[in-house]
Amino acid sequence: MSISEIFEIVLPAVPQTLAMVFLSMLFAYIIGLPWAIFIFMSRKGGLSENKVVYGILNGLINILRSIPGIILMILTVPLSRLIVGRAIGTMAAVVPLTFAASPFVARMFENAFIEVDKGIIEALKSMGASNFEIIKIILKETLPPRISSITMTLINLVGLSAMAGVLGGGGLGDIAIRYGYQRNMLNVLWVSVFFIILIVQIIQLTGILLYKATNKK
Repeated sequence: MSISEIFEIVLPAVPQTLAMVFLSMLFAYIIGLPWAIFIFMSRKGGLSENKVVYGILNGLINILRSIPGIILMILTVPLSRLIVGRAIGTMAAVVPLTFAASPFVARMFENAFIEVDKGIIEALKSMGASNFEIIKIILKETLPPRISSITMTLINLVGLSAMAGVLGGGGLGDIAIRYGYQRNMLNVLWVSVFFIILIVQIIQLTGILLYKATNKK
């Protein structure tokens, strides 16, 4: 097989992988950020301590993070059908990937919030700042570690998107399995792996640059 033929097979899968990864990250951020805020606020000694709320939200993170990615993808097939109208394909894969990434994002963000100097929070309270105002300051203070969390999540999603290819999610994982493994087309396999590595390296480099640009300490 010629190089051009290999690229004709592999290149269309690159935007599919990018769509799965970045759409899942967007939805995981939308879900994970408020999730982390509510956990941070309701935890013991938090801004609005509430054992019941904390127990439910924290327990949900622990449960979802305990389910292996491939099993979570199978379990969310009915949800994919409900939301997207189909169980296979790039958009269908976004649903389980979002479910896999959201609790991870929430936990990482929560840890970033906890690391904020308690003296800053106490000073804001003494000045009569509302919980909303305090959260705004915390979000500003935790921008660099949240960027690192997003970078790590994106890299994990690249790996999960390859796993989604096994279940018909499309993308580079699907090409690597269908052509590289099942048809023993090793050239296609290695080119697919090359693009996966390239995507991860670009994400990693971009994350490092953004972290350095936002970290003033």
